[in-house]
Amino acid sequence: MASLVGVFAASHGPMIAREWDSLTPPTRTAVEQGFDDVGRRLMATRPDALVIVSTDHWVNFFLNNYPAFCVGIGAEHDGPPEPFLKVRFNHPVLAGHPGLGSHIMNTAIERDFDPSLSHRLTLDHGFCLPLWRMGIDPIPPIVPIVVNEVDDPMPTMRRCLAWGSLLKAAIDSYPEDLRVAVLATGGLSHFIGEPGMGQIDEKFDRTCISLFERGEPKALAATLEQAVRHTGNGGHEVRNWVVAHAMAGNKGFELIGYAPLEEIYVGCAFAEWRVAGN
Repeated sequence: MASLVGVFAASHGPMIAREWDSLTPPTRTAVEQGFDDVGRRLMATRPDALVIVSTDHWVNFFLNNYPAFCVGIGAEHDGPPEPFLKVRFNHPVLAGHPGLGSHIMNTAIERDFDPSLSHRLTLDHGFCLPLWRMGIDPIPPIVPIVVNEVDDPMPTMRRCLAWGSLLKAAIDSYPEDLRVAVLATGGLSHFIGEPGMGQIDEKFDRTCISLFERGEPKALAATLEQAVRHTGNGGHEVRNWVVAHAMAGNKGFELIGYAPLEEIYVGCAFAEWRVAGN
């Protein structure tokens, strides 16, 4: 049977790649240290497959068709379409894991969860920028999980917890001997295309961190459901962290690092959840 061997989270932001060569030393150091630590810990779990939970930034989906959740079940997925990332992350195609992806999809249907599916996704900076900065080589086969965090109606925090629990059950029931790691990307606070663009809501970020450290899922869901309505639009990406939190059993959160980095427009955070058997 498959085993969940690690659950991690890391921020992402286009400015990290686009402006990398001109970022100030303190910003570069904070970003490098966070990603390096997550990458080292992730690869220490020796994963055979990597589930990445992120949002889609209007690459695969638009207003005419944007699912709450989508599972990538294909044998291949396309690399980042953004020119600023292509020059740094030269992976036009990334291997998928159709066996695990299909099993997740089938498990969801059997348990009355109705995600969308895709046989080939284009993985934008949300998926690929962390892989680039973590320096993972070779990259394990990926099962991309898309969560709608760009336009209403978005899945509730309660639904994200339920989705995370479903993903954990699907991994646990996968019949092959497979080591599976999870990476949730995005957040914490940032304002994109809004009057406050470039600002960081450190109070929101600290609230998120405290809730994950405490672990209690009901309080986490209720508090974040309200908090995301009063911060920048990028704060909605905390849903990916909520999914990861449930996958790890709603406990064991360890903050690796946090810095409100206005230079890259992101409250930049990195974390690991301890899982049994890791």
